Amino acid sequence: MIELSPEIEEAIGSGQEVVALETTLICHGLPRPDNLAAAFEIEQAVRDEGAVPATIGILDGRIKVGLSRDDIERLAGDADVMKCSTRDLALVLARRRPGATTVAATIYIAHRAGIRFMATGGLGGVHRGGESSMDISADIGELARSATVTVCSGAKAILDLPRTVEALESHGVALYGFKTDHLPGFYVARTAISVPGLTSVDDVRDMITAHAAIGWPGSIVIANPPPADLAMHTREFEALLDTALAEAARQRIEGPAITPYLLACIAEGTKGRSVALNKALVVANARLAARIAMAAHTTKAKN
Repeated sequence: MIELSPEIEEAIGSGQEVVALETTLICHGLPRPDNLAAAFEIEQAVRDEGAVPATIGILDGRIKVGLSRDDIERLAGDADVMKCSTRDLALVLARRRPGATTVAATIYIAHRAGIRFMATGGLGGVHRGGESSMDISADIGELARSATVTVCSGAKAILDLPRTVEALESHGVALYGFKTDHLPGFYVARTAISVPGLTSVDDVRDMITAHAAIGWPGSIVIANPPPADLAMHTREFEALLDTALAEAARQRIEGPAITPYLLACIAEGTKGRSVALNKALVVANARLAARIAMAAHTTKAKN
């Protein structure tokens, strides 16, 4: 049920580097028409660096790796696309519903297809209060199972970031900062959480090579700070988030509805600036993932 586009099949067969891209951002993370423009801009960022983009989604009872332009337009314009984590893939396929893949589902499918690199905005993780609710994203478990190099801007800042980092460590997921020794917080460039820093694309490449040499089965996560000119100040973000959390509690919004609600509140509170930031950081992460992929490809070719 996994269908590779002709371009992706040829790229993998000929040894070209491919960067997997999720579709939850397109269908659930950005408002229309920003979502469609962002989808094409993200793909172009990968191509500009010499790699091949593979946007992944579900249509007509098939998982498609390398969505066509028409496929992306179809998903971006459909208000009834199901958000698919790994547990949802079989259900959506069996019912032939359109589906947008989360980080977890995208990593799983990419790994099955032989794609080593993936780019996204922010990882899922341990939700606030997760020590009681056990609300922990499937992203963490899939990063432990499916060996990929995933470039992101840290975990979503509405999460419990310290517990998320602990969960990644417990699952053996290697987490590094790119040109930073502190974890980015998606909307904010720097949190108080220390992580090992990698100083360049070549440094990342060497780390990938070392991980492969020891046969470690888990993923490598490269946390790339958001663009400095758009990043929010920590105090500004925390004030917006505290207000949104209080309102969510008052309205008893919880479970799967909490994340989109909080993001919508932040977008409203920043008058859309957070939406522009979200788009910009995903484009930057896609570009970095492609640069890393091409550096790793050069090393692989030499060997």
